[in-house]
Amino acid sequence: MRNAYLLLLTVVLTSALAQAETVVPHTFEDDTPAESVTDCESTIGSPPDLKEIQAGSLKGYMEGYLKPDALPDSLKLLAAPPKKDSAAFALDVAIAEDNLALQGSSRWDLAVRDADLEFPTASSIYSCALGVQINQEDTPRLYTLLRRSLTDAGLATYRAKNHYQRPRPFTQNGKPVCTPEIETALREDGSYPSGHTSVGWAWALILSEIAPERQDQILARGIAYGESRNVCNVHWKSDVQAGFVMGSATVAQLHSDPIFRADLRAAATEVKALRTGDRLLNMNCLQEYEALRR
Repeated sequence: MRNAYLLLLTVVLTSALAQAETVVPHTFEDDTPAESVTDCESTIGSPPDLKEIQAGSLKGYMEGYLKPDALPDSLKLLAAPPKKDSAAFALDVAIAEDNLALQGSSRWDLAVRDADLEFPTASSIYSCALGVQINQEDTPRLYTLLRRSLTDAGLATYRAKNHYQRPRPFTQNGKPVCTPEIETALREDGSYPSGHTSVGWAWALILSEIAPERQDQILARGIAYGESRNVCNVHWKSDVQAGFVMGSATVAQLHSDPIFRADLRAAATEVKALRTGDRLLNMNCLQEYEALRR
């Protein structure tokens, strides 16, 4: 009986191995740096005629990928901001005071530019780090990807912002901000966590997937982007750290959306063509590099 069982097992294993040897692995001609396509993965990305939001606080922004109930919950993910009598808040204050010395410097000027999340201006924030000029004409799928993910990463911060309503540094130290034209609005918008940092870090993570060979430059720019909010005197250090968390959480959630994944692959194809084709980038990023060497 035992010999019959072993004979049957040998036959089954031999058959399985023979079938495995005949399997040809599936390959794709488009070897993009972003995640690979599966056999069942949709290639349908964002529609070309996607409209901007026309009313409310998001007027002018493009609709995000995530439904409101799919956004990461900042109130659950983040601890409360530091209390005023804590060592963490003392560190926040010390860093804010150190950054005041940068007002009027080239680093301050870069922080002013980083504060502008309006498109098309915002599309160029990562152009130097990526090594490709990002704009609607040359990289339309990446342009859309950045606009839509901005909305998601920004909105993901608002449950905690609205709950804590943390005062911003300039309301405590009385010093200038890099965007005085919106100072009144900033006074009414909670400081914790930093929405700009959430957006900037989400973009850094997305772009490092699109161009992994530029990962170090892109992520370093993402960190500097968050630090620009400290330089601007509009966020505490702990606000920025919490913004990094929410940017990461947003990107993790975005990967569950098939339209985002399709846009990510299409954007990777655009960037690869610009970095290796005839249209090589020729632009001067010395000013940005010098500002970040502070």
